[in-house]
Amino acid sequence: MHDDRRLTEVRLERFVRERLNPAVYTRSMPLNLGCWEAPGEPVPVAEALRQDFAPQEHGAPWGLPWGTTWFRLRGEVPEGWGVRPGTTVEVVVDLGFNGTAPGFQCEGIAWRPDGTIIKAISPRNQQVPLKLLGGGLSIDFYVEAAANPDVANNWTFAPTPLGDKATAGTDPVYRLGRIAVAELDEAVWELQQDVWTLSGLMHELPVELPRRHEILRALERMMDVMDPDDIAGTAAAGREALADVMHRPAYASSHRLVATGHAHIDSAWLWPVRETIRKCARTFSNVVALMDDHPDFVFSCSSAQQYAWIKEFYPELFVRIREKVKSGQFVPVGGMWVESDTNMPGGEAMARQFVEGKSFFLEEFGVECEEAWLPDSFGYSAALPQIVRAAGSHWFLTQKISWNQVNRMPHHTFSWEGIDGSRLFTHFPPVDTYNAELSARELAHAERNYRDHGRGSISLVPFGYGDGGGGPTREMIAAAHRTEDLEGSPRVRLGSARDFFVEAEAEYSGLPVWVGEMYLELHRGTYTSQARTKAGNRRCEHLLREAELWCSTAAVRSGGTHQYPAADLKRLWRLVLLQQFHDILPGSSIAWVHQDAERNYAAVARDLEQIIAGATAALVGEGNGEFLLNAAPHERSGVPALAVAPLVAADNPVDVTEADGGYILDNGIIRAVIDSNGLITSLLDHASGREAIAPGQFGNHLELHRDTPNEWDAWDVDEFYRRNVTSVTEARSVTLERGGWDAVVVVERLVGSSAVTQRIQMAAGGESLAISTAVDWQESEKLLKIGFPFDVRAERSASETQFGHVFRPTHVNTSWEAAKFEICAHRWIHVGEPGYGVAVSNAASYGHDVTRSVRSDGGTTTTVRVSLLRAPKFPDPGADRGRHVLDITVRPGATIADAVEEGYRTNLRPRVVKGGHGVDPLFTVYNQAIAVESVKLAEDGSGDVVVRLYESLGERSSGKVTANFATSGVQAVDLLERPTDTAGVSTGKDAAELTLRPFQLVTLRFRR
Repeated sequence: MHDDRRLTEVRLERFVRERLNPAVYTRSMPLNLGCWEAPGEPVPVAEALRQDFAPQEHGAPWGLPWGTTWFRLRGEVPEGWGVRPGTTVEVVVDLGFNGTAPGFQCEGIAWRPDGTIIKAISPRNQQVPLKLLGGGLSIDFYVEAAANPDVANNWTFAPTPLGDKATAGTDPVYRLGRIAVAELDEAVWELQQDVWTLSGLMHELPVELPRRHEILRALERMMDVMDPDDIAGTAAAGREALADVMHRPAYASSHRLVATGHAHIDSAWLWPVRETIRKCARTFSNVVALMDDHPDFVFSCSSAQQYAWIKEFYPELFVRIREKVKSGQFVPVGGMWVESDTNMPGGEAMARQFVEGKSFFLEEFGVECEEAWLPDSFGYSAALPQIVRAAGSHWFLTQKISWNQVNRMPHHTFSWEGIDGSRLFTHFPPVDTYNAELSARELAHAERNYRDHGRGSISLVPFGYGDGGGGPTREMIAAAHRTEDLEGSPRVRLGSARDFFVEAEAEYSGLPVWVGEMYLELHRGTYTSQARTKAGNRRCEHLLREAELWCSTAAVRSGGTHQYPAADLKRLWRLVLLQQFHDILPGSSIAWVHQDAERNYAAVARDLEQIIAGATAALVGEGNGEFLLNAAPHERSGVPALAVAPLVAADNPVDVTEADGGYILDNGIIRAVIDSNGLITSLLDHASGREAIAPGQFGNHLELHRDTPNEWDAWDVDEFYRRNVTSVTEARSVTLERGGWDAVVVVERLVGSSAVTQRIQMAAGGESLAISTAVDWQESEKLLKIGFPFDVRAERSASETQFGHVFRPTHVNTSWEAAKFEICAHRWIHVGEPGYGVAVSNAASYGHDVTRSVRSDGGTTTTVRVSLLRAPKFPDPGADRGRHVLDITVRPGATIADAVEEGYRTNLRPRVVKGGHGVDPLFTVYNQAIAVESVKLAEDGSGDVVVRLYESLGERSSGKVTANFATSGVQAVDLLERPTDTAGVSTGKDAAELTLRPFQLVTLRFRR
């Protein structure tokens, strides 16, 4: 038999393109258009509907970048349309869509004249069925069209002014396409779906497989029996020609896929938060409309913040969502406030993501999410399993690890073990996307790619247009139905994430275990990009700690006369949690988003300072005494942890000696030598007498690297950045300042085109050397690091993460270690050998790298560098330009316990107030290995006091927590403050005895 396979495939491609697709709508007629352009920002629907709409030409340009234009569509359905069986009438609205993905260009939402939402208009979901308009044969409705510019520009990563409204331009960016009433031929549409499914499947099957050729010949017969000049009249015959191959059952051993509707809507990214709110309304209105037509369709939707926006701004749509939640079709998942980054949020903030998210879903829908749902975050902290468990959830889903550059995860379904030993049943969908269309290629890839064949037989497929929203379409649901039991394809069924997890967990016992972080081998630059956003996050996290502690203390100590500002604190927490979304805190959004974030952080800080001031005034009373408020879990300057007491000054001033144009600083605890270029040539602690700086080398070494990643500019730092570096060793000036008993060496430098002023401070009585680096950053595509070569043979580094720390090898024996050339640490990083170590803390930085080398003298140098600033050009071409102040400390002779203390010390600025008396702490913890992370009043308004603690040293630690106020009992609770059995906790009337495993997290509720 002659091989005409390719000829038939080409014939099919042209048949679909030129005959079948155009015939879906048998006839159409343009509608009358009116238009009103909203000045400035979007307006509520009621305001828009009151406006005068001017006549609008078809095909005309419209839409200033980020502007909103309202169109009014009016007309009549021609007589006889939609009457013939198998036809229906729709309005087709093409706003001028381009070929890029939905969600990254213009989009709209259709409104009825009474101000209720109909559904969205998007590039691949342009239709508005007549039945949804409610006007009989008369058509009269509005489209709120958003002229969101295509910032992505086909992912060329070229700098663009479109990410800032001030620079985006004033010319229209779109031109109207077809806007018409049209008659849909349902048989043609169904045939279109048949052909799409079968043709796609055919191309995924091996040429040697008979099934592929059976499909090809069936498609050939379909084209033969159809009249290309009468597609509508012969569509039924075409479907009949395909019926046999369409209804062949799947292989008994076929992989099984649970397809759950999904629309991963980034809460901000290449659009501002204000546009995300509208994206949510557009997507969710589409989803509920689909649910009315498809009772088996299930949509999984995360992010309580997005539901909260709908409740506030689109209450009528929220009511419809609530109904669909009740029916089991609209399913809240994830239990988080937003799909946050998990590398950088602090421990308490990560916990609050689940507290706020799960509480919202319980209060609004009576639903408790059992899974954490983070398909797109840029790596997953090793602390996350414990936090998820503490929130009452036990499953985890991610997708992003499929983006790894070097190593491939060995499993798709596995048990993930965190730093404390907590485990989560985890799934990593082998389809390798969270935006599936349910194409044959995707389904085949899921089956081929699945790494657990023979042990498991099921995986999850999240389908629907995402990132910029849009969600599932009727075509996707049709694809799911057609592949439910189809020979050659995995078997697909619509369902929820819970359906998948329950079945997978029952099927797959003896799971393989992944221990520790799931490090994403990509997007390492997100630890550093947009430094002001990161500084705002870190500052606000610690201000929230202070505010809750001092407000709780004031509420208890005042006997209730000082009211705990629960509503204000919740509002501020939620605003901070929003900024921790995985494209805001990582610094990978447009300029508009980061400008908003910086304004939000400033507002949060201002409000929290006022709240703290009110609480401290109530605590210390009137007077002229100076009192230190110590919010840290360790004693500071003679003030007990969590207490208010008079400040105890250091005994002796720092001794300063000039030497060769530099200075020797010595406070009796540590000694530092700073040379004439402001470089640290010696640093030792007197207790050990050991030199921390490697022989012949120097610390405080600024290095400027070329930073031109292959793609994903704001996201990525590629390993080859190391091969182009400028060492900054010369200073313009080095001078000494004395402030009280402290000493400060001020160093002026020029780094590239950026002026740098460093203040190297040794405090009287201090155990660390502080370096504050002020930079007027004017670089482009550069990375600035500050490094310290330590005379330490460190096999591994310890980096703080949520409620503990993670160890990472300093060697690169395998590709897994080599890929971690940039790592994330929270407030501190520690390197050491038995008996000696050094800690480097920071106030706002997350990116670090640790390298090692063996010197000619046989000793080992372990170099710790902190990434200070980047200057990517996409998506924000002005990222990080301007002034920054970046603070770090170096503590020689430090243990892990010292590193923990140093991290808190660097991030909780001394707060000294005038007043009449001190205040005892609410709690005393009799073991400093057990750190207090949060003190607050209970969420239920009972006035009970909740304290959250964790074992901080990675050891088995025992201790006692005692309340220093009247209590009637103590209870171990979960993050949502519900009673729970917690290992190692024995409670009494006013205290709890603790025996904690390494890094164990405990929440205690003290009843008042």
